[in-house]
Amino acid sequence: QVQLVESGGGSVQAGGFLRLSCAASGNTASTDWMGWFRQALENEREAVAVIYTPTGSTTYVDSVKGRFTISQDNAANTVYLEMNNLKPGDTAVYYCAARRTGHSYFGSLRRESYNYWGQGTQVTISS
Repeated sequence: QVQLVESGGGSVQAGGFLRLSCAASGNTASTDWMGWFRQALENEREAVAVIYTPTGSTTYVDSVKGRFTISQDNAANTVYLEMNNLKPGDTAVYYCAARRTGHSYFGSLRRESYNYWGQGTQVTISS
């Protein structure tokens, strides 16, 4: 089992910056992909950015490219999401996710590929 705990959410004005952290514990060696997803009211949970932890390779959805950066600190078992130039459309609950190696894989940006989830952290961007 793997436990994920997010932190760093909050409320900022458009154009602002936030950094989210996801601390992983438990059998983290059993995971390969980790990422950030978000869910706004009445919307589906969607991918934001993911990282393949063995190599550090990253993938972003188009709406955040050039604004968000996902990174990892292997020694601390932590994944970060730096969010710049935030927009009201980025308002959502942000979830950290991890995939156990061998779990069903539907693509790195598909939530069905991930089987561990954090509790979420709220990000609110005002105009």
